[in-house]
Amino acid sequence: MVQYNPKDWITFIFRFHKSDTFRQLLPMMIFIGIYSGIIGYLEMEYFKLSEKSHLKNITMMHGMLGFVISLLLAYRTNTAYDRWWEGRKLWGSLVNNSRNLALKLSVMLKEESDRNYFKKLIPAYASVLQKHLSDEDTAKELFEGLNLKIDQHKHYPNQVAKMLFQKINDLYQSGKISGNQLIILNGELQSFTDVCGACERIKNTPIPYSYSAFIKKFIFFYVMTLPFGYVFSLGYYTIPVVIFIFYVLASLELIAEEIEDPFGSDENDLPTAKIASNIKKHVEELL
Repeated sequence: MVQYNPKDWITFIFRFHKSDTFRQLLPMMIFIGIYSGIIGYLEMEYFKLSEKSHLKNITMMHGMLGFVISLLLAYRTNTAYDRWWEGRKLWGSLVNNSRNLALKLSVMLKEESDRNYFKKLIPAYASVLQKHLSDEDTAKELFEGLNLKIDQHKHYPNQVAKMLFQKINDLYQSGKISGNQLIILNGELQSFTDVCGACERIKNTPIPYSYSAFIKKFIFFYVMTLPFGYVFSLGYYTIPVVIFIFYVLASLELIAEEIEDPFGSDENDLPTAKIASNIKKHVEELL
């Protein structure tokens, strides 16, 4: 995730970060600039169309559709940001749940071996979940002496959650924790799986294809028809104007695409690896 100072305007305006949409759209912007120049040449120099041409009235269509495309893009970006923010809240819940579980176990458990087991396994859940959501290989992970073998053919986080509950149940059967304490700890363990399921819902349910495809087609044909009408009033200045309009509209769509899956490896995705590392540090402090 990109760290920045929101008050530094100069940096925002004149610095092009590698995640900036300008670099991604540059080839298409060059193509649209050349296309706009060709349309301008054909209308003004080759066909010598006058301002009385009906093509000049095509700008009326752009005026009517501009409001529609702005609504579509606003809804698109808001929907994508809601998914990103929900993912952040879920990982915030995982941080709190891990702390609460470690805090309660630190009071309930007296034997150092039991405390060390949870000291390693609780952070392991966050680490495995992070790799599970980003499709990284977790066939075998070593967590400072904890030999955690993950079966590739089974659900990764569920295997760690099962190990956690198995240990809690063993503590109950051996009399190290009471029935009431088991009920309290069960709620914390269940919250781990709830967070995992909600994150998987976000990751595995993208924006419907037809909706996303329609917006892209709408932007493309909207921009490609701009030069036909604006050449009469702007001349060859139509080239930078059309390029800028395309840059703004396409950038909004690219930003929405990037943040709608907040668990990937894009620059603006959630720092889940760092959050998992913080969970490890906090749990070790408590246990």
